[in-house]
Amino acid sequence: MTEIHPRHGASPASETPPRRRVPRWLRVLLPALLILVWFAGAGVGGPYFGKVSEVSSNDQTSYLPESADATRVQERLGDFSEQNAIPAVVVFAGSEPLTDAQVERLQTAVDDLTSIDGVLPDASPMIPSDDGLALEVFVPVDGSSEVGDVVSEMSDRLRAAAPAGVESFVTGPAGFTADLVEAFSGIDGILLLVALIAVFIILIVVYRSFLLPIAVLATSLFALTVALLVVWWLAKAGVLLLSGQTQGILFILVIGAATDYSLLYVSRYREELRVQQDKWTATMRAIRGSFEPILASGGTVIAGLLCLLFSDLKSNSSLGPVASIGIVFAMLSALTLLPSILFAFGRAGFWPRRPKYEPEVVAAEGGVPSKGLWPRAGRCIRRSPRAIWIVTAVVLLIGAAGVTQLQAQGVPQSDLVLGASEARDGQAALGEHFPGGSGSPVSVLVAEDQLQAAADVLLDSAGVDGVAVLSADSPSGTAPVTAEGITAFGPPGTPAPEPTVASGEVLLQGTLSDAADSAAAEQTVRDLRAAFAADGPEALVGGVTATAIDTNDASIHDRALIIPIVLAVILVILMLLLRSIVAPVLLVLTTVVSFGTALGVSALVFDGIFEFPGADPAVPLYGFVFLVALGIDYNIFLATRIREESLRHGTREGIIRGLSVTGGVITSAGLVLAATFAALAVIPILFLAQISFIVAFGVLLDTFVVRALLVPALMYDIGPAVWWPSKLSRSSGGAAPVRARG
Repeated sequence: MTEIHPRHGASPASETPPRRRVPRWLRVLLPALLILVWFAGAGVGGPYFGKVSEVSSNDQTSYLPESADATRVQERLGDFSEQNAIPAVVVFAGSEPLTDAQVERLQTAVDDLTSIDGVLPDASPMIPSDDGLALEVFVPVDGSSEVGDVVSEMSDRLRAAAPAGVESFVTGPAGFTADLVEAFSGIDGILLLVALIAVFIILIVVYRSFLLPIAVLATSLFALTVALLVVWWLAKAGVLLLSGQTQGILFILVIGAATDYSLLYVSRYREELRVQQDKWTATMRAIRGSFEPILASGGTVIAGLLCLLFSDLKSNSSLGPVASIGIVFAMLSALTLLPSILFAFGRAGFWPRRPKYEPEVVAAEGGVPSKGLWPRAGRCIRRSPRAIWIVTAVVLLIGAAGVTQLQAQGVPQSDLVLGASEARDGQAALGEHFPGGSGSPVSVLVAEDQLQAAADVLLDSAGVDGVAVLSADSPSGTAPVTAEGITAFGPPGTPAPEPTVASGEVLLQGTLSDAADSAAAEQTVRDLRAAFAADGPEALVGGVTATAIDTNDASIHDRALIIPIVLAVILVILMLLLRSIVAPVLLVLTTVVSFGTALGVSALVFDGIFEFPGADPAVPLYGFVFLVALGIDYNIFLATRIREESLRHGTREGIIRGLSVTGGVITSAGLVLAATFAALAVIPILFLAQISFIVAFGVLLDTFVVRALLVPALMYDIGPAVWWPSKLSRSSGGAAPVRARG
């Protein structure tokens, strides 16, 4: 005779062992107090959604390791110039040679730009192109101003002033910074709105209720609000670094994780309401049943995220603690706020599909539904476990072969923003008429007595169009350097300007022949570094191109280091949780295969359908951390329930029961998480769009294939040995259960 767990007992008398009754006043006061605490936290944290820009930065150099050459050069720039300026490269281009009248009109428009708050004086003279079709001007923009707004106003004024047939562009570092600012401007509003609407629709379909989705969404939103409050103050204090990219991921991660944990609790609470008439008892038992899997799941995600602290890139290492704080509050809200809200609602929270008190029906079902998709899936696995897991594994491995097509060596800065970009168009126009690297030179920091030797190295490079040295004596702020030395401005006999010297060093600038974000420019900078290291003077090479190189190199290093660490940490956690070696190894291997398939299919989609120009080296790392840490969530939900059922009914029966019971909630959780990550695609940033697709597709793959078919079929085929070396591995896999305590 099959043993009935107390939760699924046949009579109320057997439901709960006698225990001291909690006073009625405490039953009312405790949930009310928890709700008030969360409301207070949300009330304080709500206004901070509009203040994130005060403590965030999208400056790529600030996230490099302190030891990187580009970082050390960037730190010294202030010693050579009093202005904290970001150069904007203004380009005018026409189809016919520009006339003197047109040039005069354009010069007047450029001069008028200084009336814009944030535009600094001392713009360069207009530089005509050799073909006479274009002009370029370097306009300094105050780095502490709202660069996006400043560039937008500059663009509007220049476009209005340009003569007929002449196009104007604002490009260069300031132009691309403005593009990023505009792209991230939707994070506080549209991203959050799209994610919440998507989750709400899924919850309405899943629960066919109105109050329950509102309670779950409130749980997620309050968790995000309080997490953002904590992160904001830590960033304000300089403890954490925050960027638009990190902010977007935090929003999505907290909404998705808090909703997933809420779904698990709601499932347990509904089960308990069917066998418990008292809603307090049902609440306490649901919390006890949800606590371990939610804590294990959240702890695993946090452990995986904190592995990012090993990263050399601060953009990665800062994401670890920021996202971990979000997961902590997601768990807290699901285990405190949601139970309090649902306790206040009682069965009415599920209206119009209120769960009935029907212990006899539950006892007849044996605690497992007999109808529906997941019981049918369980019966299929019972009939042909080996065929199912072999076919599933082969299909996944075929999909994983597409990984070889993934081009994750970095993308040009001009391709970071999706859609229209004036800065990108301006860079293309610049490349047609001027050296492509104008406005984004390579910077070389060298001792004063080695100025000419360093300049000779730059002049000998085919990828460098010209060399200058920063000079306060020069009207333009720089003085040309040739093989004969620093060149004088003015009539014959004018003395050459003196270079600006700081701490015995000077700063040279080399204008690159190719666009600063091109592969050719990157190769030029690598060759220059090699030349200085081999025969040239000791020098540090920085600038926009060097920053991109150092970032990509650090990303590739992080990828090779962190992925094995994440796997090892998650494997240890699973071994401790499941008290087994075989099952955790299987779960990790299946999750890795799932990630490989998601990445392989994504690579084919990126190349063949979206025609993306490539991927950042951090894309596979972020995809891995999120998919493995979050994907293992569902395996934890499934495996902990299977183990619970196996203790009472034997391993193989426990697998079928665990799949049948958790199928609905895990599927719903997977849909929610996929929808929230898919919402990242509304932010027109290539990196976020790729992460959005990889994680959303990977979560769906994990939910409907790996967790639904591969894992249970593989475990069923292995049988009790899957729990080796625990005692459960030596128990019968048949109907004779191992009696559970209490």
